Amino acid sequence: MDKNAYIIMNQSNINIKNKRASFDYEFIETYTAGIVLTGTEIKSIRLGKASLVDTFCMFEKNELWVRNMYIAEYFYGSYNNHAARSDRKLLLNKKELKKIQRLVKETGYTIVPTRIFLNERGLAKVNIAVARGKKQYDKRQSLREKDDKRAMDRAMKH
Repeated sequence: MDKNAYIIMNQSNINIKNKRASFDYEFIETYTAGIVLTGTEIKSIRLGKASLVDTFCMFEKNELWVRNMYIAEYFYGSYNNHAARSDRKLLLNKKELKKIQRLVKETGYTIVPTRIFLNERGLAKVNIAVARGKKQYDKRQSLREKDDKRAMDRAMKH
């Protein structure tokens, strides 16, 4: 098997999004972080068996951890299979970690994972956003803008 065939086989279109995050939060800054996973966890992600529903990030001893992320147990995993919902460490450089920690210490800011994807090398990455919670009227405004855009797209097609 030549190298190009391996690269094409290795690339996948895993793109697991947290759709609720953009509705509930206004994103201030976004970052791409690596994630520490075990063997069965990455295999489940490659099969698309993960979810970011009710997931959040927090600092613990100057390290960023993602909490409550669901990665389904790997079907072929034996006794060394992973727990479906456990804390997983995120990998960012110190400069980014300090900047995020400084922003989060301000009131009203939180860290929300927005999507999981596999990069070109087959490594799992997580997009996180430093975000501020939206008020109820902001959510209504977002829905109105989405409906208007959909109506304009429909009008353009006809």
